[in-house]
Amino acid sequence: MAEFLAGLGKNTILMSTITAWFTAQILKTITSFLRKGSFTAERLVGAGGMPSSHTALVVSLAVGIALREGLDSDLFALAVVLAGIVMYDAAGVRRAAGKQAKVLNKLVREMRVEHKVKDTRLKELLGHTPIEVLGGAVHGTLIAYLFYIFYR
Repeated sequence: MAEFLAGLGKNTILMSTITAWFTAQILKTITSFLRKGSFTAERLVGAGGMPSSHTALVVSLAVGIALREGLDSDLFALAVVLAGIVMYDAAGVRRAAGKQAKVLNKLVREMRVEHKVKDTRLKELLGHTPIEVLGGAVHGTLIAYLFYIFYR
C-alpha cells in the first residue's frame, strides 16, 4: 500500500490536477467571503463560484499532458475533449439549471403567502459564468505549469 501511495505522489500530472482543484476551492471560498462579507463552509466543496474548480482540474490535466506528452499526443486530445465537455457543462447546462432553480424558488416564495405550496428550496448556485470558467482555466494552466517547472 505504501508503494502505491508513493507512486501516486510521484505522478506530477495527478498531483497538479488535485492541487488545481483544491486551491480553486480555497480561492472560491475567499472570493465568496469578499463578496458577501461572511464565511460559507459550503463553498469549500460546493459547485459554482469564482474560479471554477472543475475547469481548473481538467485544464490542469490537459496542460500537464501537453507539457509532458506533447500537443500531438492522443492523451492530450482526450484531455482537451474532456475539458471542453466539463467547461461547456459548467457554463451552459449547470448555469441554466441554476437560473431555473432561482425562478422556481421565487415562485415558491410568492405562493407561500397563499399557503398553497410547501417550501422546498432548490440549490441555485450550480454553474458558472464564462468569467468564472475562464478564471478556472487560467488557474489550472498556472498550476500545471508550476508543477512542470518544479517537479519534472
